[in-house]
Amino acid sequence: MTKKNEEQSINIYDLLSDEVAEIKEEKKNRRAELLESIGVEDRFEDGSINIDMRTCRGLECNLCVKSCPTNALYWRAGEIGIEEDLCIHCTACVLNCCVDNCIKVTRKRPNGKTETFSTPKEALGVNRLVAAHNAREKVKLRVEDSEECSINKF
Repeated sequence: MTKKNEEQSINIYDLLSDEVAEIKEEKKNRRAELLESIGVEDRFEDGSINIDMRTCRGLECNLCVKSCPTNALYWRAGEIGIEEDLCIHCTACVLNCCVDNCIKVTRKRPNGKTETFSTPKEALGVNRLVAAHNAREKVKLRVEDSEECSINKF
């Protein structure tokens, strides 16, 4: 290549990766703004929700739509629609669905652990583990506080 061509060459892969990063950041900001406007906290770094339309009973039950706290699920043209920006991956839809393996929720916790649910039993199992973990943390805080109080008394 001549020197002139070398100066004008651009690596399109770098441009595309920068563009993808900008789009992801813009989407993340839009999502944060939407959730803040309805007063909902997003507890997961990333996630997805998929509905198997072959097994979904849709209009017959509609329980997932009714249970969604952010209205991310809605009825549209004969099937359940998903508004990904509003979904907080709370698994309320999985817990209320009358068909196992119809709704699949995958979410990534801030500690990096990825969880996947498609039945109420799976969702309840993880919810119990999280509740037990939170209870242990509260007990640890109480024990530490009581130890500090005991030390201060003497």
